[in-house]
Amino acid sequence: MASGAARSSRSRPAGHSGVLPAGAAAAGGVGVGAGVQLADKLKIFKTDKFDPDSYVQSKCQTMTEKEIRHLCSYLQDLKKASAEEMRTSVYANYAAFIRTSKEISELERELLSIRNLLNTESALIHGLSEGIQIDSLIMGPEDSAEENISTVEYQELSEIQKWHIDFPDKLDVLLAERRVDEALDALDEAERIAVDAEKQQTLATADIVALKEIISDNRQKLSDQLAEAACQSSTCGIELRAAASALKRLGDGPRAHSLLLSAHNQRLQSKIQTTRPSSTGHSVAYTASLAKQVFSVIANALSDSMEVFGNEPSYASELVTWATKQAMEFTLLVKRHALGSCAAAGGLRAAAECVQIALGYTSLLEARGLSLSAVLLKQFRPCVEQALDSNLRRIEESTSALAAADDWALIYPPTGIRTFARASAGNLALQPKLSSSAHRFNSMVQDFFEDVGPLLSLQLGGSTMDGLLKIFSTYVDLLVSALPGSMDDEANLEGLGNKIIRMAETEEQQLALLANASLLAEELLPRAAMKLSSVNQASMGSMRIRGPDKQNRAEQREWKRKLQHMVDKLRDSFCRQHALDLIFTEEGDTHLSAEMYINMDNNAEETEWVPSLIFQELYTKLNRMASIAAEMFVGRERFATLLMMRLTETVILWLSDDQSFWEEIEEGPRALGPLGLQQVSSFCAS
Repeated sequence: MASGAARSSRSRPAGHSGVLPAGAAAAGGVGVGAGVQLADKLKIFKTDKFDPDSYVQSKCQTMTEKEIRHLCSYLQDLKKASAEEMRTSVYANYAAFIRTSKEISELERELLSIRNLLNTESALIHGLSEGIQIDSLIMGPEDSAEENISTVEYQELSEIQKWHIDFPDKLDVLLAERRVDEALDALDEAERIAVDAEKQQTLATADIVALKEIISDNRQKLSDQLAEAACQSSTCGIELRAAASALKRLGDGPRAHSLLLSAHNQRLQSKIQTTRPSSTGHSVAYTASLAKQVFSVIANALSDSMEVFGNEPSYASELVTWATKQAMEFTLLVKRHALGSCAAAGGLRAAAECVQIALGYTSLLEARGLSLSAVLLKQFRPCVEQALDSNLRRIEESTSALAAADDWALIYPPTGIRTFARASAGNLALQPKLSSSAHRFNSMVQDFFEDVGPLLSLQLGGSTMDGLLKIFSTYVDLLVSALPGSMDDEANLEGLGNKIIRMAETEEQQLALLANASLLAEELLPRAAMKLSSVNQASMGSMRIRGPDKQNRAEQREWKRKLQHMVDKLRDSFCRQHALDLIFTEEGDTHLSAEMYINMDNNAEETEWVPSLIFQELYTKLNRMASIAAEMFVGRERFATLLMMRLTETVILWLSDDQSFWEEIEEGPRALGPLGLQQVSSFCAS
């Protein structure tokens, strides 16, 4: 696993790291010669005399302070990535690791049983051998006196023989009184005495075999007694740890650890049964109560496991697997009783609070080396996305309903409506002027960003911004549909669906549509998005490097470009409508005809050098709109200027593309005279 992390680190460009020369990484894949050269360069790290401090000083002497800081930041990033990759690799192999550990434990127990069996058979063979030797001895009458003397001497037992006789009764008393530590000491002492007696032959072979059987039977009896005590719900934490420690001392560590986790699981299930959701309106309180119960038990299990078993990999792996299972069950309960109802109702704030509470508890465990946040994030993400979509739909539907009754008059924010103003709320003159539906849209978007901010750990930033683009696009479509000429466009009617929209009849109302869209796209929405971005940067901490910052700024620029594209759509619809109003009459005829330019030479004496009628009307309209825009687009005069330029350009382009007009000029029955040609030339020059 560590090697995987190392490979991941080496695959990144070194830049000015100072670890390898700049050409080493590039030359690594050229051929065999390059590989040998790289191996030669790495020899310095394999020598016993390698001094890291001297090596770093030699490489950093020519580096500036800025480059050294970049190097440190880069190395920290590599370290973090390596640790994350190692943790991911460990999680991916937990099940196989635990299974292998259990199989090894079973194998060790079988080997121990085989060894005991061989010892028993060996002792039996020795016993039979000694018995045969005794029976084969020939005792004469002259030895009878010595035999009687020996019998009297053996009637006085040795200390070890007396201990051997008293040991079973003493051990039975210790087990009956549950004096576990003393029983363990007695068993350990018996093991040592049996080994010494076998070496020094202070006990008969049969006695040694019997002693070993007593030790084995009582070990098993004590182990069962401890397991039974650990499974009792009334066993307190201290007693549970003592039982697990005793089982481990007996050589049954895997069973002890499993019983320890089973006991904590039993307590957790009991606490979960008492934690019930009172109603759908108390989802946050239920999540907080349940999270406290679940993660406190996991924390206690972590403490007990570390205290009894330390950092042994097999036990740590089993603990992580057990904790992951408990976290999964926690997420299922929260989704069923809290997040599910929140997501269906579009309760984004409640969903965010539930997720925050759960992640807060997991962060406490992460400080102790147990990471469960990835499990929670994976399970909570679908519910939060559902709540996100429901909230966006609510904004869209509410805005559409308000647009149906909007009079398209620009006003300052009503009382209670929140806004991102350039100045304080008390300075009304600098507050944005929008129509009622735009004010409501802006306020709902701000609330939405505040609710979704805590959920950035779920990596929902992209979908959040895309969702906002979608609802803003829908609102712009409503504004386009409010233009009187849009009702003749079938595409607009299809996009509008069953929505009812109030028409913007006057030029002032139509310019208000543009003011709504431009102010939202250029100032209010980007400012709200910047607030979300600042929350994201704060959550990332000080370890952010330059690459993600540049990428984030590029994404923000692209997002603003898309907003502006939607405003351009509304502006083009506005200009196209007013251009058509200038070119065509109410009867459908055009104000521009080739006849009036051809006839100019017939009325040379009466000709006055003034713009054509259509351009006079265009000039009048531009002046009128510029006067209105000057009041609406305060501080955004550039947008008003571009709007007037776009309107003029639309009219000119439409006239330039009028094929019937130019065909009549070029191929008509009468040629264009000098005066008409001069007037047309001025039109073309414009």
